[in-house]
Amino acid sequence: MRDWRTEPLERVAEIRSSNVDKKSNPGEEPVRLCNYTDVYSRGYITEDIEFMEATATPAEIQRFGIERGDVMITKDSETPDDIGIPAVVVDDVPKLVCGYHVALIKPNRDKVDPVYLAKQLGLPGTARYYGRLANGSTRYGLSYQSISRTPIRLAPLPQQHRIAEILSTVDEAIEQTEALLAKTQQIKAGLMHDLFTRGVTADGQLRPPREEAPQLYKESPLGWIPKEWDVTPCGEVFDVQLGKMMSPTASAGPNQKPYLRNQNVYWDRFDLSDVATMHFSTDDEQKYRLKDGDLLACEGRFIGRCAVWRGELDECYYQKALHRLRATDPRVTTDYMQFFMSLRFELDRGFVEKMTHESTIPHLPLEKLVALPVLVPPRAEQEYLVCTLGALTHRDRIDRAYLHKAKELKAALMGDLLSGRVVVEKGILPNELEVAANV
Repeated sequence: MRDWRTEPLERVAEIRSSNVDKKSNPGEEPVRLCNYTDVYSRGYITEDIEFMEATATPAEIQRFGIERGDVMITKDSETPDDIGIPAVVVDDVPKLVCGYHVALIKPNRDKVDPVYLAKQLGLPGTARYYGRLANGSTRYGLSYQSISRTPIRLAPLPQQHRIAEILSTVDEAIEQTEALLAKTQQIKAGLMHDLFTRGVTADGQLRPPREEAPQLYKESPLGWIPKEWDVTPCGEVFDVQLGKMMSPTASAGPNQKPYLRNQNVYWDRFDLSDVATMHFSTDDEQKYRLKDGDLLACEGRFIGRCAVWRGELDECYYQKALHRLRATDPRVTTDYMQFFMSLRFELDRGFVEKMTHESTIPHLPLEKLVALPVLVPPRAEQEYLVCTLGALTHRDRIDRAYLHKAKELKAALMGDLLSGRVVVEKGILPNELEVAANV
């Protein structure tokens, strides 16, 4: 680390604070504008982004024109802890100009690698520096002086290039995984629409659409459905119960037991990293103890969001922010109901608004959930639906775990490599990081 040094940003780059607005004015030249949201939401500026079209003067284009290798940061925000977000330009984008609310940084490449610089600007320490110096009351901004004096930790240039390569590789893995997750969700949504409107025949094929085979369908409270299907109120096929009410007595009682809250329940899964406890009496234990196969659904905020309990904890309970659904009719299973709830509450925003009539925090009262009309296909079709959608859910879960690991890896690598705690010598990483860098 002896050959590392710290320099103010102005010694390794030129800073230009843009004033190019979003207007299109007669007599000016047409340009594409890289705006606040383009920088804030992306770590890398590429040619495939759909930039806003505007105009600029020749002088503005000369001063604020963007080139490959430039870095930009957001220079204002509604809060001081969300300012100075960086992005680096990795493609040549013709007629691209830096917009208002963004500072353009042109690195001296003899001193600093552009990607390395962007990563330095994205460190938590840099964010804290900007947070201290941001000025404002309702909207906070960074002065030119604050930006120009940003402390940058500089490794020797060959090490900078290698560090930039490693971090870019991890970023690419994260981006590809996020794209894969989005594609899986899109496929799942399309399949759910087909399976819940057409269902499958005995040979596992989708029924023809109603327009092609109207004789296979009938009208129902939920629209046209296959003739073999029923529509039944949720309360007729499930025992539905809200969890235990919170109270000071419960928080301090002697018989503390783990229980699930709204924030523990996600679509198709549970987050058990923060499970609270409270007192449950003997009667409470009998009433609120979870059983394998119970479906837990959120009553408030993210209404209807649900997952099937698989006994992840040996003993667990739930509180009043959650509904517990337990199957009482052999015609339907909680595995199937989980996907039906996703269809109604996750994918159909219009249905959610109709159910809640709320403009602030929505709620799903017990009486509404009990009365919810539920599609009930024959068990064979339910099992096919659960198997098909379950495979996509499993793929999604694997990819999300990989994404979480990659993001943790990125944070660790940034902390180690950008501080000099782990030094890259001649393009070679220590063994424990070599594997990590090849995510």
